[in-house]
Amino acid sequence: MMLQHFLQEFGYFALFLGTFFEGETILVLAGFLAFRGYMDINLVVVVAFFGSYAGDQLWYFMGRKHGRKLLARKPRWQMLGDRALEHIRKHPDIWVLSFRFVYGLRTVMPVAIGLSGYPPGRYLLLNGIGAAIWAAALGAAAYKFGAVLEGLLGNVKKYELWVLGALLVIGGLLWIWRRIKSARLEREAKQAKTLPATAEAEAKNQPDE
Repeated sequence: MMLQHFLQEFGYFALFLGTFFEGETILVLAGFLAFRGYMDINLVVVVAFFGSYAGDQLWYFMGRKHGRKLLARKPRWQMLGDRALEHIRKHPDIWVLSFRFVYGLRTVMPVAIGLSGYPPGRYLLLNGIGAAIWAAALGAAAYKFGAVLEGLLGNVKKYELWVLGALLVIGGLLWIWRRIKSARLEREAKQAKTLPATAEAEAKNQPDE
């Protein structure tokens, strides 16, 4: 089968890349494919762990060295980064362990953690624990999802392409929703910057009494 051949050749590499950059959808797909026998669930969890761990270590060290420059590239990143810094200062260890489970913060949060001055050795440890929990929990949930579907539909093989298509559509819709939300946040950030400047200009133009 073409799908089986592709997964044998590139499946785990694609999973690593997907989880390296931000891969909830690809991990769910891999978990379901493992239930169908195309991939090994243990390898899926291990590869997802290393992909997630490596990606977030990179963003953390980028945050330590170039955090403000990175966040300043886009108003949305700046806004999310400032919000992330507030969370980290209140409960740093909790956020290091759990930020992967907060959709949309996967990239910004490690940058903010590095920028906050969080200790590298502590991040190395807690980030590893968080990555392991995330990979095991989401991979197992996707695997269980396949078992539930089989219980409902009987022979899942007849529907597996439909299920994969539906998961991809859901992932695509989440991505579109995130882009729309990002555009709205960028507009709000730009407006927040222009309003004080406008108010200051109006104040200067007021005639002296």
